[in-house]
Amino acid sequence: VPALHLLISLITSGTASTTPTPAFLPPTQQLALAATLAVHPSLTTRPQSEDGLQASNLALKYLRLVLDLVGPVNGNLWEAFAFSTVETSSRRGARRRTTGDDLSPTKDDLDSIHGELANAGSVWARAQDFWHVVGWAFNCSLLHRRRWERWQLWLQYMIDVLGSDWTLRAQMRIDDPDNKQDPRERSMIVQYLNGGHTPARQERRILRAVFADGTSKSTGEFPEVWRNETKERKKDGDVKKSEAKLDIEADTWGLYMNDSSSSSDLENTPPPASPPPTLLGTTSLSPFSDVSAPFGGPQSIVLRLRLLSLLSTVSVFLPHTFTPLLTLYDLFLEHIRPLTVPSFFTLICPSSMRYFHPSAASSITQIILRSLIAPSAPPPQTDDLTQRDLERCYLPFPANTGSISDNAKVSLCVETLLRLLQGHCGLDWNDGHLQEALEQGIEAREQKAKKVGKGRGKGNGDGEDERTWLRASAGRMRGMVDLLRGQEQRHDE
Repeated sequence: VPALHLLISLITSGTASTTPTPAFLPPTQQLALAATLAVHPSLTTRPQSEDGLQASNLALKYLRLVLDLVGPVNGNLWEAFAFSTVETSSRRGARRRTTGDDLSPTKDDLDSIHGELANAGSVWARAQDFWHVVGWAFNCSLLHRRRWERWQLWLQYMIDVLGSDWTLRAQMRIDDPDNKQDPRERSMIVQYLNGGHTPARQERRILRAVFADGTSKSTGEFPEVWRNETKERKKDGDVKKSEAKLDIEADTWGLYMNDSSSSSDLENTPPPASPPPTLLGTTSLSPFSDVSAPFGGPQSIVLRLRLLSLLSTVSVFLPHTFTPLLTLYDLFLEHIRPLTVPSFFTLICPSSMRYFHPSAASSITQIILRSLIAPSAPPPQTDDLTQRDLERCYLPFPANTGSISDNAKVSLCVETLLRLLQGHCGLDWNDGHLQEALEQGIEAREQKAKKVGKGRGKGNGDGEDERTWLRASAGRMRGMVDLLRGQEQRHDE
């Protein structure tokens, strides 16, 4: 704890000055250790003392300061946050440095850290790669709330790092367009996508991690990072307090370097099994229930969407490095289309699509919609959606099945496209053609949705909830068009 306080003091000193001094950073080994301390179960879920939890919180605070004050590139966070399956040699040879251009690192500053949490017990060595951590963290959001409380903070920080790193390197590309080497190819997200001994179809595994649903299949592919990670301590009165003290500066770690997870410090019986997930599976939910809960809660949804958006951005600019954009969106489709209607809406609604660039949001929604809509619907001439395309190709048509669920999904996709156009391009009353196409589609979907489908829409209950979603979507779209008509009439007056 004193060492972390010292590091925080060093990095923040001089920031209030009109002429800030270069920030001082420790070796990358210590940054890597801080990332482990921020999430390790012995300091968070089952801390041996208050010092443990304090050390974890201070480590996370320090990492956040490094990102905000120094940045991921100058902070050399890729070197610090390299998984052992990707690269470890550079971290072992890391050296103390500052961000000043006129100061060079010295070989005398090489310091290695001894202890399990800095080496074999670190998150960088225990996890197969970043996507293993992503999948396990999202599994925790559904199955192990105590662990998710900490993984959520860690994952949010890492996504902030990846996004900031990409943005900085994109700006480097703009500032030096003649450089044959695109700086984005060296970004952290690209390294996490392609580094190490990854399988040929790594992109599918990555999508499974982002959509991890807490099922036995998902926990089998993305298991716990540390052994007995989800087990918690007994009550304070049943646990012998450790007298060992935490002193990072003196390399004294007490029990914090011990990852043995002794059974005497844990409950002898595992916690009761959590109920199986519903929204990512097949069980229907009422439209009035908390649709975020089966995704792991609102914050889990936000982090999933941010990762999907980041993957989309990489595919737009570096398709040869990761995967072509349409291939990625087809993978999105594989995971999103089978969802129940509440889940489906949660991911494709306008408030979720705001995490994507507008053109990406439109493309994703259209690809999903084309897989659901009646074959008689003509395809748009281009991917750049216009109001004419919406009126001609999407608004008037039902689903390609009689499933209430599929017709509700078609309506929700059309609604999202309508709102995207309204928000980014504006809608025109168009002499009532918009309302005519809207009413035609509402009627067509209502008439076709006579029964629950038994194919891809199976498992959606008796159809009453799905019909409620269908009609609610129709009502919202009518309200939008009525408002537009009122505005047009006031303008004419």
